Amino acid sequence: MNYTIVIPARYASTRFPGKPLAMLGDRTILQHVYERAMLSKAEAVIIATDDERIAQTARGFGAEVCMTSDKHSSGTERLAEVMKVYSYYSDKVVVNLQGDEPFISVETIDQVAGLLLQSHGYGMATLCHVIDSPDEISDPHIVKVVLDANHDALYFSRAAIPWDRDQLKCIPVYRHIGLYAYTAGFLREYVEWPPCELEKAEALEQLRVLYHGRKIKLGITDKETAIGIDTPEDLVKAQQMLAAQAD
Repeated sequence: MNYTIVIPARYASTRFPGKPLAMLGDRTILQHVYERAMLSKAEAVIIATDDERIAQTARGFGAEVCMTSDKHSSGTERLAEVMKVYSYYSDKVVVNLQGDEPFISVETIDQVAGLLLQSHGYGMATLCHVIDSPDEISDPHIVKVVLDANHDALYFSRAAIPWDRDQLKCIPVYRHIGLYAYTAGFLREYVEWPPCELEKAEALEQLRVLYHGRKIKLGITDKETAIGIDTPEDLVKAQQMLAAQAD
């Protein structure tokens, strides 16, 4: 498949400094993610970082590294710089793979890339899956998305949307999976847009896209959301999951 994976990796995480280089079993978190990416159908996998410690470690396990600015406020901005460094043509499809998801499904990576490759006129695609748990629906840490008839995003929110007023349970509730595919041309546009009030209120940068009138194509998957590692406590859970898989 004619697409590239970029893994943004930042050392100075507020909740978990040095997270990409933390050990998960016998390898760093970053290496686990990289190895998952290498199992996909992508033609190239690039690690984008602003830290020489991460760069040296990544090169040590054979990864291609792109050094980027330390001024970026998001992984999306870091991706946009990679687009400039590599001078990608506007229609080039790039998947933003978070560097803290060592259990990401390889199938979902290929799915989101394929979705954008097949969706002419779109600059961005992402995935979601149906959730039934009332606890997950009401959890503000779990992002929900509402789709239109063409599987384009209507809105993303931390709130329980759509609100089933009469409890008819006839409308599915979708959990957003934070895995994105972009075209290089779209990324160049995106970083020129200032953050909007909706984005600030929900702390969801994808709302900037909808605010500016652009469409986001959604694919529905039956794969559950991968366990991400945001804190040292999450790493303990990941260690337990890795040990269970080994058994």
